[in-house]
Parts: sequence; structure tokens; C-alpha cells
Amino acid sequence: MKTILITGSSSGIGKAAARHFAAKGWNVVATMRSPEKETELSQLDNVLVTKLDVEQQATIQEAVKVGIERFGTIDVLLNNAGYGTMGIFEAASNEQIEKQFEVNVFGLMRTIKTILPHFRAKNDGIIINISSMGGKIGFPTLSLYHSTKFAVEGFTEALTFELASQNIRLKLIEPGVVKTDFFGRSIEIVSDDSLTDYQEYFKSAQSALQETTINSDSISSPQLIAETIYQAATDGTHQLRYVVGEDAKALLKLRRELGEEAFLEHMTQTLS
Repeated sequence: MKTILITGSSSGIGKAAARHFAAKGWNVVATMRSPEKETELSQLDNVLVTKLDVEQQATIQEAVKVGIERFGTIDVLLNNAGYGTMGIFEAASNEQIEKQFEVNVFGLMRTIKTILPHFRAKNDGIIINISSMGGKIGFPTLSLYHSTKFAVEGFTEALTFELASQNIRLKLIEPGVVKTDFFGRSIEIVSDDSLTDYQEYFKSAQSALQETTINSDSISSPQLIAETIYQAATDGTHQLRYVVGEDAKALLKLRRELGEEAFLEHMTQTLS
């Protein structure tokens, strides 16, 4: 029986993935910042709910340790924990900028670095990083979030080459808009009332963004993302990127077909 360790398992994609892998007979180390609040996953025999905060190295080490102690091994790492920052870039404080990267990029790197000795000792392992179509396409007022996903894309692709020498595979999941609480509890709004020059643009961009993303008919369910993650973990291939969601597939295809300049003009018209 194989084992997966998942970060950010308390809700959304992480929780859906934990449920899905458990239902498929896998052992699951479902990690989250507040495991004492979890009431569903903790009832499953093949799921270990434990603490992991990607900003705290000690909790990462402990989660990996107890996961191996409980199940004997970890075969797959799913880096799902993350959040988004929304707002005008100039309005963001240095602390907000650093926090966005601390969680979405450096936390992911910490978790990977912590599990690599275990994977190297086995000469086997799969690392799955949750990216986004936002790792390929930028939307207005989400510059900080997109920059972290662009970073995850480049980091994962480059790391693929060196870890191949250790028989460790990497995968990127690139969802479109997902029906989760990302735009609720998982989003931080940055603002600065003194930056009046942006007010009209911000309101317009927010309205257009909500209409084309949150209210889209092509929004994906967390379950669909979980199924794609399972495919990535079990298909036995060296495929790196998995695009999920009709919106993501359509936009990425449009970018390829139009070319960069025409695509940016299309997005400007769409989101204005």
C-alpha cells in the first residue's frame, strides 16, 4: 500500500485529494496548520492527520517523521498549501510581498528539501506541486500570487533534471478556477487608500475578473483536481504538466495560437 503526504489538507483541493487517495486504498498523511480542528479525515483508518505549517521547518520535519513511523514509507509528496494576495502591487507592504513568497514558494521548497533524503534512500518518489494556469498567464490585481506560481513552474521544471538522477519524478498540476474558498479564506486583499490614482482601474479590473473567473460556467470542482492529481501519481509516466479545467485549457491554447502580443491585447480587452 502506498502513502502520500499532502500539505494544506484542511479544505479545498488538499482535502479532496486526501479523500480521493484514501478511497483508492492509499495511506494518507493529511497535514494542516490546525489538525485539532479536523473532524472528517481523522475518522478514516488509513489517514493520519497531523500538523504541518510550511513556514515552520520543525513541523515539516515532524510530519515527515511521524508519517514514516506510522506507514513505513512516503511515496508521494503533494505540495498543495498556499494562498493568494489580491490588489494593486504598489499597495502591498514589504511584509505582504515576503509572506506570499514565504508560503507559496519557500514553504514548498522547504517541504521538498525535507523529504528528499527519504526519497533518495529509496531511489524512488514522486513530488507533485500545485501550480495554476496562473503560472502561465497573469491576471490584473494578482501580480504577487502569479509571481509565486511562475516561480513554482520554473523551479519544478529545473529540478526535474537533477532529481531524475535519483529516480524521483516531479509533476505540476495547473488548474483553472476551482470551486474552493480561494477567494474567501485563502485570499488576502491588499489596499492603500492614499493611492487614489488606481481606484477606478481597480474597481473595473475586479469586476471584470470576477465575471470571467468566479462566475464562469467552466469552473472546476476540487474533486476533478483530486482525480488529476491521482492520475499524475499513478500513470507511471514522466509527464511534467497536467492542465485541469476547461477554462485553463482554453486560455492556454489561445495564448499558444495568438502569440504573446495578440494574447495580451485580447486579455486587456476582456478584462477592461
